[in-house]
Amino acid sequence: MSIKPNLLNIFLFLLIFTSSKAITPDSIRVTLTEGTNMAIALSPDKKSIAMDIQGTIWLMSAGGGKAVALTDALGDCRQPTWSADGSQIAFQSYRDGNFHIWKVNKDGSALTQLTFGVYHDREPHWSPTKNEIVFSSDRSGNYDIWKIDVDKRNLTQLTAEPGNDYFPSFSSDGSKLAYVSERNSAAGLYILESNCEPKLLVHSKEKLFSPVWHPSGKQVIFNSLLPQGSQLELVAVGGGDWQTLSDKSDDVFPFKASWISDTEYLYTANGQILRAHLGETKTTKIPFEAEVILNRKKYITKVRDFDSKKPQPVQGIRSPIVSPDGKSIVFTALGDLWIYKKGTGKPTQITNDIFIDVDPVWSPDGKKLAYTSDKKGNMDLYVRDLVTGKDTCLLDAPDNLKFPSWSPDGSKIAFYQADPKSLGKNVLNVMELGTGKSATIYGSLFEGSQPGWAPDGKYIVISSLEAYSTRFREGLSKILIIPLDKSPSRFVSPVPERTLATRGKNGPVISPDGSKIAYILDNILWIVPVDPQLNIVGPPKRLTNELAEAPSWSGDSQKIVFLATDMLKEVSVADGEIKMIDMNFTWQKKQPEDRFVIHAGKVFDGRSEKYLENVDVLIEGARIRKITPHRAGAYGNAKIIDASKQVLIPGLFEMHTHQNAQMGEKGGRLWLAYGITSIREPGTDPYDALERKESWNSGKRLGPRTFFTGGHMEGSRVYYNRSTSNVGGGQLDLELNRAVKLGYDLIKTYVGLPDNLQKRVTEFAHQNGLPVTSHEIYPAVGNGVDGVEHMGATSRRGYSPKLTAMNNTYQDVQQLLIKSGMYITPTVSLQGGFTALAKNDTSFFSHWQYSKFYTEKLKTDLQGSASRMNESTYSNVEKTLFNLVRSGAKVTLGTDSPIIPSGFSFHAELQCWVKAGLSPFETLRAATLWSAQEIGVEKDLGTIEPGKLADIVLVDGDPLSNIKDVLRINGVYKNGEFFDLKKLKTGF
Repeated sequence: MSIKPNLLNIFLFLLIFTSSKAITPDSIRVTLTEGTNMAIALSPDKKSIAMDIQGTIWLMSAGGGKAVALTDALGDCRQPTWSADGSQIAFQSYRDGNFHIWKVNKDGSALTQLTFGVYHDREPHWSPTKNEIVFSSDRSGNYDIWKIDVDKRNLTQLTAEPGNDYFPSFSSDGSKLAYVSERNSAAGLYILESNCEPKLLVHSKEKLFSPVWHPSGKQVIFNSLLPQGSQLELVAVGGGDWQTLSDKSDDVFPFKASWISDTEYLYTANGQILRAHLGETKTTKIPFEAEVILNRKKYITKVRDFDSKKPQPVQGIRSPIVSPDGKSIVFTALGDLWIYKKGTGKPTQITNDIFIDVDPVWSPDGKKLAYTSDKKGNMDLYVRDLVTGKDTCLLDAPDNLKFPSWSPDGSKIAFYQADPKSLGKNVLNVMELGTGKSATIYGSLFEGSQPGWAPDGKYIVISSLEAYSTRFREGLSKILIIPLDKSPSRFVSPVPERTLATRGKNGPVISPDGSKIAYILDNILWIVPVDPQLNIVGPPKRLTNELAEAPSWSGDSQKIVFLATDMLKEVSVADGEIKMIDMNFTWQKKQPEDRFVIHAGKVFDGRSEKYLENVDVLIEGARIRKITPHRAGAYGNAKIIDASKQVLIPGLFEMHTHQNAQMGEKGGRLWLAYGITSIREPGTDPYDALERKESWNSGKRLGPRTFFTGGHMEGSRVYYNRSTSNVGGGQLDLELNRAVKLGYDLIKTYVGLPDNLQKRVTEFAHQNGLPVTSHEIYPAVGNGVDGVEHMGATSRRGYSPKLTAMNNTYQDVQQLLIKSGMYITPTVSLQGGFTALAKNDTSFFSHWQYSKFYTEKLKTDLQGSASRMNESTYSNVEKTLFNLVRSGAKVTLGTDSPIIPSGFSFHAELQCWVKAGLSPFETLRAATLWSAQEIGVEKDLGTIEPGKLADIVLVDGDPLSNIKDVLRINGVYKNGEFFDLKKLKTGF
């Protein structure tokens, strides 16, 4: 068939046009007609609206219609503001990994960065009379108001209060500013005029946002977040009461309104752009359409061998530390302490029990080890005499202890004790071994690293977080020097404005002669010279080009032993020579060989809404071989398990938890006791996770399957101790290669990683069969990211692009999830569901698992905190969950435990789903089959079917009618091995 020239031209045009839009066979078009937490700005001529929807700046007619994208999806561009002449739009953007002020012409040309550096610049507002932009910035140690001359690019600091100042706005004549201040003397809205002291306009302890001047200059419109809702307010400059403009049912977004005239204005709320008149409650919607294209390429998922019986190298090596004489290395693996003597081939096991013995450190004479263990329930402090083999409990504390460290003279041990008043925080204590008395030398610390001593015993050093401001929690991990004479501590950093590695075992470590500090930065090993007061006195020196972890000095200060991704190595400080420490150390999966039949009264297979009834489930080894109608004697001499009055359900998946060794041996048992045979850890110390995985899979301890990643892949700023900073370049490659070498099951990118690096991580992960998840919705969903965590949760923006302050999620987010097939683990129990149940359900704590693993004190504390919670908007989360599942989105169950109690919180999540209107079947399908699909293990797990692994829970009752019956657990099979109630309760 021939094509006429004019038709050929049309065909070629369409081909070129399609290519320019990056359409592929995997592309999905989504039209957005609502925005979740979107901001707008009306042009000076009142003809156009600039708006941000999911991190892109769009332009459309002021009357509504189709919007045109002015920026691409990789800039996280938000909060637009117009130049006085209406030719340009400024906004904040995260394109380079920090929030800075950018601008673009209204036709989308000349994208230009205006501010630079390691600081965050936010909330721009362009002067209506000059070519100047005001914005908030943390350049001075907290958030202050700054101004930039757009032509000259000069920066001027306008406020300098200890409290944060932000959301600045010019008056219509450009002579005054209004802004929000958190100053202690009187928080609220302030007015600033040239050469005058700021004046208080509105005093409020509530959260206020985005003041905008009335054209007359006599009033200010702003947003308030009050207990009764998010509202739009108006206040006269001369003072007086607020006037609430919005309806009490409105979900007003915390961004600047735009004045059309003295009486008309625009604002965003309820997912819409609304037009309103002063004195009237009625509003008019301005409709819009913004089309995005999602590229969702399929990839081959990682292949897992669940049936292997071959010895495998131990990779879960925690805390390797070289002895003072440099001849031996102590570490934790498979739950016990081991010592490897160089040149001997295999390590020697020092402890041997079901408990977790971790973080061993040598005494200065090399004759003893200090470590922590949960032999008595909590993690307590122990000393092992290597000569006699005797263990002594030095401190049996009510709260977990961790990271012991001997003083150089051997007379003291420093350690952390968990702060019961604050999750994740610890106090730093020092024990005098002669008296057994302990004293706190530093108050509550958030996830500090292993303490290290100066040779003279006058200082302790750790890696600790220093935030950029009190407005946001992120900052840099730096060396914190703590004098023991109680003089002021101080932060130092070998490289200004760069964060050290994860705060665990990665230093700082002072050399025994006191002349150097070893540390990890950009995933490689460095040393830096210091004086006796630990002041840095010279440039850093790099010792490795490969990934390094957990450095420790030999006693002569000449060598450093470190973990090189998956093997131990030693580097000479003098010449940089690196030697491999060849250690033959393996473990094997525990694989059952029994053949037996479960005669089940009912089976929920994970796929069907109806039970299979009165069936025989034949299990051989670890796998289900047949499921047939029950017939006595059908399987010869095979052992028969009578579950004829019980229901079999697939083992449950907890899809979002962060585990650590501090949970002790019972942490693994707890999961099984709650029927959870698989957990997914989207962020943890990978060596800690591998120790768990190898201990549980080898049968050393009881526990579920774990599917894990390493630390959160972060940007230049971090918060959690497990976060790894990535700013592009070689260290990102090292981190990605570690994921493959250590056998990660997924990769998690965190809130500070810029979109271009998230895209790069996703491409690498998919090439290696690994799914990627994050807190981000867009452009993550457009770049192939597989999953998203939490309905709301932490966001680098200070507000969520998925969930508003009133707990609403609008059409943009829901359609992106529904049409893309991206999984979401909404953690609705964390969003308020757990506290709602604790507050309102009298039977919430009435199950044997709670009685065994938790305390009455925790129950009292949880009920007390629940009674103080406001549940007024939680139902909005339930509505979103219901709409997503019923509209075909893929949703799985997770809790972010142990923020809320592990295992227990998962059943709260199950109950929250049913309370939201979903059926027990829909809920359990998501907790089994859908979860296995998201991880990529559907061929082996997630259902009770022939060929699948025998991960099965035996329950009483009717869980497809009453979701609470899932708690009525009478036994659990994991990998074909049965654990009865006695074993689940005791471990024996």
